[in-house]
Formats: sequence, structure tokens, C-alpha cells
Amino acid sequence: MRFHEQVEVHGHLMDTGVLARVLDDVLAYGGDYRVDKIDLGRTHDDESHAVITVGADSASTLARILMRVQVHGVNKLVSGEAVTRPAEADGVFPEDFYSTTNLETVVHLGGQWVPVEHPEMDCGLIVSGGRVRTVPVADVRAGDMIVCGADGVKVVLPVADHSTRLHGEFASMSFSSSAARPQAVLVKTVARQIREIKAEGYQVLWVAGRAVVSTGASRAMTALVEAGFVDVLFGGNALATLDLERALFGNSFGLGSPHSRRVQRGNEQHIRTVNTIRRAGSIRAAVESGLVTEGIMHAMVKAGKSFVLVGSVRDDGPLPDVHTDILAGQRAMRAALRGVGFTVMVATTLHSVATGNILPASVPVACVDMNPSTVTGLTDRTSAHALGVVADAGLFLEQLATELVPDYRA
Repeated sequence: MRFHEQVEVHGHLMDTGVLARVLDDVLAYGGDYRVDKIDLGRTHDDESHAVITVGADSASTLARILMRVQVHGVNKLVSGEAVTRPAEADGVFPEDFYSTTNLETVVHLGGQWVPVEHPEMDCGLIVSGGRVRTVPVADVRAGDMIVCGADGVKVVLPVADHSTRLHGEFASMSFSSSAARPQAVLVKTVARQIREIKAEGYQVLWVAGRAVVSTGASRAMTALVEAGFVDVLFGGNALATLDLERALFGNSFGLGSPHSRRVQRGNEQHIRTVNTIRRAGSIRAAVESGLVTEGIMHAMVKAGKSFVLVGSVRDDGPLPDVHTDILAGQRAMRAALRGVGFTVMVATTLHSVATGNILPASVPVACVDMNPSTVTGLTDRTSAHALGVVADAGLFLEQLATELVPDYRA
């Protein structure tokens, strides 16, 4: 016995390759398909529409296929009413729970479409008091009512133009490799997007790795903070420690003058920095007491901006502000996303992937890294509007600061 369901998808199906990816996913999950109808747009700006019958040999397999293809904006033709079931234990979803995408989502409850609060991928949907929000598996509690199956759930792909022509220009560049465009053009595009987002009242989130300091771009990053273009900063122990070490000792671990060899006893200086901040109690306390007088973290504290530092097993110390409980770190990152309208990821795969996992697809992202495969991987898994820039982090930040801060000189 075969189980079937008709689905539909709207958008630029051919030029973006969406239709091919949908059909590939159906086959990869053990299903089959029949294209019942396809209307192709007549102009470059027109959207296409396709109706497809998806089949599988079990109801559970079909449900998984329907949830999987929703990442491409595919919805059931007849959605029905959402089904909810209670979680049986803390930290465990019902077996057939609906697995979320990071797209804008609505759930059909009591004859009404209810928008999902804070869309995030790889979560469940909890229904409470007529509202629906995403919940990570670690945070679900026994008795929570969780949406199960694919019935009554629709996703909405982000509109291409968002608010102005500029966002549309940014989105159109997202489909091109940065290797095909001069870096100066990409920097100007990112700078214009940041200005627009700030003008609309949204915040700019930065996800930064240690290379921001080790490439000598601390001054550029500090200038961007002081000019108001960094509202929230995500990073790890290394970024903050290297920045503070530079502020306290004049150079960072392993970094001397361009003509010197590796700094001797570099680890000692590194751990002395951690110890100094731990003695002060926190990064904020070290800045407010006058112990730290320059650098990125100093600028963040002085500007009253938010930062979330999440550590790993390799960290020295760590600093007192670093979350060593990964789940607590994830919760702190989620809480800091309110009001974020644009994200810049610079030279940190680990924290960039973590951020991409919790960002709504509607938030544009710029991914900057020297490694082309890292850039490709991040742009593929983050936002629907993601621009990849293959570049040295230091040079990129210097150019961006020159573009955004009128009196900045590299």
C-alpha cells in the first residue's frame, strides 16, 4: 500500500534549482513523485508554481519527506489541522514531532493560522495559551504540547526585496561566488546593507573568531563598535582573551613585531591575561575599573553593547564571562537575537554554524573566511539571503571600517 500527498511550491524554481533539490530530497528519503502541474514565470521577476504528488510506502516515511521538503518552501496542498501530543519526559519530543525549519512558519489551530514565534531550525513546536513557539529538545518538559506530523503547518519563503531595492540587490548577489566579484564591490554591498538595517532600527550581529585579532584588525573592529555598527557580538574564549591580552600587554599570544620570531613564553602571557580578568571578576569590571583601556571588548562595554562568549574544551582559563555550559550558551545566544536584522560572520566556523542554526532564514548574512569551502558551507546552511566573501579577515575589516567610519584610516 502506498501513501500519497499533494504538495505545492512557489518561487524561482528553475533558476535557483529549488525544484531539483525538492525532487532529490524526495528520492533520498525513499519516496517517489509525480509532477502534476508546473507553471513557469514568463519574465525574470515572475515566480513559478508547481504541484507535485509525493508517495511513500508508510505514513511515517511520507510525513518525514513532507517535513524535509519544507526547507525549500514546499507545503501540503490541503494542510488540515495541526496535531499536538504531550511530551512524555523532560528533554524528549514525541516520536513523530514536527521538526522545524528556520523559515517563517504558521500553524493551523482551531481554524486559525497562528504564526510561530522566533523561527529556528531543528527544534520542535510547543503550543501554549493559543501561541506557538520553537523549543529545542533539551528545553522541552514532560506534558508540553508538541506539534506532531506535517498536518496544519506551512512555511513561507522570505520575500526577495524585504524592504528596499538594496536588499534585493544583496539577495541577488547571494547566488554568485565571491570569487567572481572584486572584494571592494562585496565590501561596499555589505556596508550598504549594514547602513540600511541600522536606518530601519534593526541591530547588527557580529560572529567573530580569533583571526579578527591575529590578523591585526582589532583597531578596525573597535572603530566599527564605536561608530555604532556592532550591536551584538558572538564569539569564544580565544577572541576575547587575545583582544584583552593585546590591551594589557601590547601584543597577543604568538604575535610580536613583523620582524620578530614567535613571542617566547606566549602561553604565560595568555594565561596571565585570563587570571587578571578573573581577579577583576568580569570583562565589564576590568573595563570599568580602568584596568582595560582599549580594544574590542573595551569598546563593547563602553558602548553598552551585548556580547555572548561560549567556550569549548580547548579553552585556556576560561575568562569568567565565557559560558562553559553549552546549553546555557545557546540560550544566551537565542536571547540576544531579538531585534537583529543583519549578521556578519568573520573567520569562525564553529560559532558561525551555531549562530546559523538559531537564526531565522529572513535575516541576511555575510560570511567572510579565507577558506572557500567554509564560506560555501555557511552560506548554504544559514540565511535565504547569504553572501559569501572569500577574503582575509583583517583586510576585509579594514576595508569595511574605511567604508563605514568616515574618519577611519587603515
